[in-house]
Amino acid sequence: MSVHAHPSQWVSAQGQYAGSVSRFAAYLIDLTASTVIYWVALQFVSFVAQIVTGSPVSFHRNNIVVLVVYIAWQFIYFGFQWAADGSTWGMALAGVQVVRADGTGLDHWRGWVRSLTFPLGFLTLGLGFLGILVGREHRALYDLIAGTAVVYSWDARAARLRYLARQAEPAVDRAAAPAPARPLAAAVTADGPNPAGQAGSEAGSEAPADAGPHPEPSARGEAPPATEG
Repeated sequence: MSVHAHPSQWVSAQGQYAGSVSRFAAYLIDLTASTVIYWVALQFVSFVAQIVTGSPVSFHRNNIVVLVVYIAWQFIYFGFQWAADGSTWGMALAGVQVVRADGTGLDHWRGWVRSLTFPLGFLTLGLGFLGILVGREHRALYDLIAGTAVVYSWDARAARLRYLARQAEPAVDRAAAPAPARPLAAAVTADGPNPAGQAGSEAGSEAPADAGPHPEPSARGEAPPATEG
């Protein structure tokens, strides 16, 4: 089922609703990327703290502070990218994008709401993700709350060209259609009498009634021969 949107904003919904495989692949890529970034940042902070304090400082994943900061980082990682353009790094690689439920571009606040409600999929023991598998629009619980949907975005340029072609078709058809011919009587009534036709009719009315042959003129000074009676 395609996303229905106004034609002027149809490109925001490039194609079909994204399926579970594409969305899961995008999430795995994003989860890996965000975890690596967090781990690198954690090592950098540990290194700076060791230089400042002069004693080794290490952060373990079992530390509650590390866990809380990691969860907060996940909200920021997904929320910021969704609010920016509706797509994360993983979604860009998987060719999917978050849009509004009507197919238009995503509002900034919807991106943050989607990020904050994303954990509901896990807190409901996976039931929040059930809509992705069985729903007609493949929308999870957090999609319903934020008013969002996920669509494929690989076909953006082709979709734009198809839309422009459909817009140009009526103009081309109108230019190629021949102009309807007007009846002669209507043309005379609308444009006035035809001068050429009027002159022709006057010339015809002035022509002599005798249309027979006329004698050739004779040489200068000679009278024309007399006709026999």
